[in-house]
Amino acid sequence: MTYIQRPSTHDDESRPANDNNARVPEVLSVLDLIPSPDDDKIADIVRRTERLAIALVIGMAICLIAAPIVYVTLTYYSY
Repeated sequence: MTYIQRPSTHDDESRPANDNNARVPEVLSVLDLIPSPDDDKIADIVRRTERLAIALVIGMAICLIAAPIVYVTLTYYSY
């Protein structure tokens, strides 16, 4: 069996210029530079906001289902 040597994935010089699978360098955010000692408070606020958003979406779905039913019921009994 013949061993085929493949280029290392860490060797960027051996990669073609149009390689679509090139490694992406780690992106640093400006927010990573800001020290935040109260990450627990932020996580709690995010959790509460997410729960409120889910409740809002469920309420909107109920209204979108109930409003046509109420409209049809009122128009049916008005005759």
